[in-house]
Amino acid sequence: MRTIEASEFETRCHQLMEEVTESGEQLVITKRGKPVSLLSPYPDHATSLFGRHRGSLKISGDVVAPIDETWDAER
Repeated sequence: MRTIEASEFETRCHQLMEEVTESGEQLVITKRGKPVSLLSPYPDHATSLFGRHRGSLKISGDVVAPIDETWDAER
């Protein structure tokens, strides 16, 4: 992970934001050698939840077959 002094970040802010966006690498901004901030690319996730867990779930058995237990929906 790259680090950069806050004073240099101030002068190159727009250029560094472009670099982080293109490379995907985070940038640690320091002040007198101590980390004070982290510049990272904004996550580009789909807004829809549909299909988000595709491939991560496993169906075991028949999930639509009736069960042998009586069920009273009036309770």
